[in-house]
Amino acid sequence: MKQHSMQNKTASRVARFAKYVLTSVAVAMFAVSTPATAAKSKLEKPELKFGFIKLTDMVPLAIAYEKGYFEDEGLYVTLEAQANWKVLLDRVISGELDGAHMLAGQPIGATMGYGTKAHIITAFSMDLNGNAITVSNAVMDELKKKLPKQADGKPVHPIKAEYLKAVVDDYKKQGKSFKMGMVFPVSTHNYELRYWLASGGIMPGYYAPLKGDTTGQINADVLLSVTPPPQMPSTMEAGTIDGYCVGEPWNQQAVFKGIGAPVITDYEIEKNNPEKVFGVNKEWADKNPNTHKAVIKALIRAGYWLDAENNKNRMEAAKIIAKPEYVGADYKVIANSMTGTFEYEKGDVRQVPDFNVFFRYNATYPYYSDAIWYLTQMRRWGQIPEYKPDSWYLDMAKKVYRPDIYASAAKELIAEGKMKVSDFPDFAKESGFRPPTKEFLDGVVYDGAKPNAYIDSLKIGLKGKETVK
Repeated sequence: MKQHSMQNKTASRVARFAKYVLTSVAVAMFAVSTPATAAKSKLEKPELKFGFIKLTDMVPLAIAYEKGYFEDEGLYVTLEAQANWKVLLDRVISGELDGAHMLAGQPIGATMGYGTKAHIITAFSMDLNGNAITVSNAVMDELKKKLPKQADGKPVHPIKAEYLKAVVDDYKKQGKSFKMGMVFPVSTHNYELRYWLASGGIMPGYYAPLKGDTTGQINADVLLSVTPPPQMPSTMEAGTIDGYCVGEPWNQQAVFKGIGAPVITDYEIEKNNPEKVFGVNKEWADKNPNTHKAVIKALIRAGYWLDAENNKNRMEAAKIIAKPEYVGADYKVIANSMTGTFEYEKGDVRQVPDFNVFFRYNATYPYYSDAIWYLTQMRRWGQIPEYKPDSWYLDMAKKVYRPDIYASAAKELIAEGKMKVSDFPDFAKESGFRPPTKEFLDGVVYDGAKPNAYIDSLKIGLKGKETVK
């Protein structure tokens, strides 16, 4: 490991806390930089700019920066907040950003050609879990009339969507639409919200891209629309939406502001589903393979630090990302979920130790089966408008998810003594598929090797060769 001069350390400290970048006419976005001590000769591009959205799960990037892991790899990195997920993706495609904190479905959707067409890959999964579904106080008041209670009078959690169905039906009788927000059409939030609604017999609506309909509201009982994460609480408070699915800290923010209550976490919807990935343009990756690997090495170390010794570093991590150049939310709001608890209503704090996972359970490994799950949900709701054979799902997953790059980075870390063999999957035996699991709230078994059988087993949604009429 290279030794850093005091001058460089001082420069780093100044850059970390003082550098401000205005990157959009409409949105002021913050930037922080880390100076490389001496760029490694084999790096094709040591100066890099990465984008992120102001969410708790951008934290691996912040930690790789703050703890000097990027520096260890000879990288000079700037981290820059982006206005929304579309802007972020567009800037990675254009080359304005070298890579970014992305929704797990974004590289898949882009490579598949849903929305913006570009070949985006990921060799690093940033986290598992981290989302929740929140409803307004008015909706929660209606739910409470229908919910079973614990002995202490508090609602039984997780709250099943069948109880929301009764509320939605009441809205219909009154001639009102029930509206909910999610962050992007190919986001985990969209699919998790749809999964939960459908489990309670609520139709979340179909997409019909071949007909030019990308609203996702065809035949919908609940109207879902896109809202940027930081704007979720204010949009709900204004009455534009009745609830939303988003990552932290914007669910806990609703509780702290007294405007809403989470009803279920995504951990309770689908245990340990990957939430964000680090995405880069394939053309960039092909041109800069050593640089890409160095970035993945730094991010692996950041994920490990975040989960080390039973989350002992989470308080420190929460303080770091509370800074305005990162998430810019109150430390207490961020720490509420980052440290293994979750507050459903004021005073109703419950233990959720795996609400955020950044390394354990092989969280950072890019499994093909994780990519395929997203593809099954795209097909289920019509974003993939026509039937595809099982082989197509695997081929698409392999185009986007790159466990080979991850394994190369991990092996270098092991050889350098920074990580242990036991920290990673057995790369010699790894197939890229997690074992089949039934750890979904409806008990349906997901086997990534049999995507069409899985799609057909879901009660609501397209099946077989069905198309949206």
